[in-house]
Amino acid sequence: MNSSELKTRASLFTVTGIELEYMIVDRDSLAVRPIADRFFYDLADAPVNEYENGSIAWSNELVNHVIELKCNGPAPALRDLSDRFAENIATINTRLQAYNARLMPTGAHPFMRPDTETRLWPNENNEIYELYDRIFNCRGHGWSNLQSMHINLPFADDDEFGRLHAAVRLLLPILPALSASSPLLEESWDSHHDARLRFYRTNQQRVPVITGDLIPEQVFTEGDYHRHIFDPIRAAMTPLDPLGILEYEFLNSRGAIARFDRGAIEIRVLDTQECPRMDISIALAGIAVLRWLTGHTRADMDFHAPADVTLPAAPGYAIQCDWTASDLLNIFEQIIRTGEDTIISNERFLNLFHFPAASGSARQLWRHIFTTIIHPLLKAPEQCALPVILEHGSLSTRIKRSLSAHSLQHSHIVELYRQFADCLATNRAYVPANTL
Repeated sequence: MNSSELKTRASLFTVTGIELEYMIVDRDSLAVRPIADRFFYDLADAPVNEYENGSIAWSNELVNHVIELKCNGPAPALRDLSDRFAENIATINTRLQAYNARLMPTGAHPFMRPDTETRLWPNENNEIYELYDRIFNCRGHGWSNLQSMHINLPFADDDEFGRLHAAVRLLLPILPALSASSPLLEESWDSHHDARLRFYRTNQQRVPVITGDLIPEQVFTEGDYHRHIFDPIRAAMTPLDPLGILEYEFLNSRGAIARFDRGAIEIRVLDTQECPRMDISIALAGIAVLRWLTGHTRADMDFHAPADVTLPAAPGYAIQCDWTASDLLNIFEQIIRTGEDTIISNERFLNLFHFPAASGSARQLWRHIFTTIIHPLLKAPEQCALPVILEHGSLSTRIKRSLSAHSLQHSHIVELYRQFADCLATNRAYVPANTL
């Protein structure tokens, strides 16, 4: 069990788990460096796959050039996590100097070629990764070139699971408007604003029930989740994995997955940003909206109680449950293709958030949500850097703006992503002053 897991059945919004993935790259060329196994060995003088550093733990991933940082146990508040992650990134970067390497952010490496550069994690749990590779061929962007933030949110029982799952399903389609950071693959513009999610949608097409429509089905109890999601996954995988090495809860690859073994829903549609400050800002924004949608009434260190602030009325639980995966998927697919300036014309969806027009861009919707829901709920709104995204665009948009005056020359790409590595090292947002 990962140290970031919510190991007991905590109630809604009492704790949070955050996971952030980063690439190990050469300090000079920014080429991927598959040395995570050596890095962890040198930490412990043994072939380990995890290292605990106080409130943050470090662990391996499927591929050997990625390190994951995560809460070392459930976190009672988000407000200091940006600093905690930044401190650990600085420590890792210091240790990586011995290999002439550093960490680099964003949702995908801009010039890695997975077919020739992929190296799977070689040590503990390698048999799991090798089986994944035999079944799905992990030498592609959807497997070996993607970095994301996962948000783990707890539920105590079936009622809390149903309310949280209904709310998360409504939020998933519009989250990539904030978080897209992967417009560039193999030194070319991708067809989608969020290339990571384009590949994530299709990387397990050999067994389509594993991902489904990415937006989870209309299931709001543990029993229904097993019947409609886990049981079909288990049935489809048995011929490919007769020994049951791959657990169905880990195989489930929807945009949000339920973990009933630890009482949590994990949101997985968020590209990693340029620094923890921006990741945690997106997490704060998303959780504020989910607290509003679920009717959560308690205050904590990050949020006011809804009764203490003026908020619009949230849609009822039955209304939230009524949304089909296909209706939500239509919005989601538009946004991962064209970003925060996608026009949402589904008036019924906009009405959920009391948007004052029959249509509007995803950015306009988020500005409205920030003003009417997020900002009033935050106890320290200055700690949420979402206005950077609302003003300057998603990181994908800022990447496109920074490179727009040039053909995609390798030297320009390296210079820009070196700036992102610097942003990560100093925990500051990237705002392009001009194009490179």
